[in-house]
Amino acid sequence: MRPFRLAAAAAVLLLSAAGRAAPADTAEKVLDSFEVGPNIYVRALLVEPAADTLWVGTSAGALEIDLKSGKPRNTFTRKDGLANEYVFAVGIDSQGYKWFGTNAGGASRYKDGKWKTYFPMHGLADYWIYSFVTDKAGDLWIGTWAGANKYEVKTGRFKTYVKELINEWVYGLDVDAQGRVWFGTEGGVSMYDGRRWRSWSHKDGLGAPNPADLPASPNTGLGTRSRHDLTTLAEGQPTYNPSYVFSILATPDGSIWAGTWGAGASRFDGKAWRNLTTADGLAGNIVYAIARGADGVLWFGTDKGVSRYDGKTWRNFGRNEGLLDQHVYALALGPKGDVWVGTRRGVVRIGRP
Repeated sequence: MRPFRLAAAAAVLLLSAAGRAAPADTAEKVLDSFEVGPNIYVRALLVEPAADTLWVGTSAGALEIDLKSGKPRNTFTRKDGLANEYVFAVGIDSQGYKWFGTNAGGASRYKDGKWKTYFPMHGLADYWIYSFVTDKAGDLWIGTWAGANKYEVKTGRFKTYVKELINEWVYGLDVDAQGRVWFGTEGGVSMYDGRRWRSWSHKDGLGAPNPADLPASPNTGLGTRSRHDLTTLAEGQPTYNPSYVFSILATPDGSIWAGTWGAGASRFDGKAWRNLTTADGLAGNIVYAIARGADGVLWFGTDKGVSRYDGKTWRNFGRNEGLLDQHVYALALGPKGDVWVGTRRGVVRIGRP
């Protein structure tokens, strides 16, 4: 494989925090970082514990990082078999195949050096792929800009759901302890239990109110296929689209967390939604990513940095704490509790010294 390189950008290898003065406490801090280029976005992160691997999806290709050494094993672009260099999502199915969801290039599947790419002609719902999750039966769910697919790994068949969803643009996917599939979309949250569908939007309590009277952004992209610039501002000002859900997470206690555009993080307990915003301690009200550690601590990637929430207290990380950029698009939890954070320019690792 070629050396660690993305497009024409010169990538900077892991920069160790070794040599810095030891902290006086054991609280988490930014320990390491690596850069992928000044104008490259890290849109997806996935830890594969069995292989000690961090998979990184960027706007210029995908990386396979060795977690022990912190160094890249492989770089993947179109020349290697990836359908498109702009990678929005990374997933692993029940047979160990790695899936890369791309911008207008469909989904590419990889294992043991072999690639296969799926397009709508094969049954994929769309060319724009945003998320993956494996259900309890071992099948792979795929979130796209034209609905969601269920991919049966044993048969290779796709089934598409569009009208069942509250909105066809699917950004977030997760499966809860009961095996129900949850979908975060541009128009709210949908849930499928294998027989019935349910949906919620701002009118049902999803997303906090708008006391600052922020405007709705015209850059939602529905029907335009142009929502790629990641802009959430309108004329330089913050915007508010409370039913627009970037991320979704099911936790072992039965809660469903949704990250919204401008309306903070929302928790559903099965009956009602509770919303948390910057007024409660969240770093930013646009929540691109949510992750949960084995210790139950929740992590939120926002437009103003990373928030750590243990259910009672908040701690926020921004550029002053070592992030490469304040917009955090991806999060992944490592096997030792480390938190990998994806932004524009690169990735940092937050952990205990």
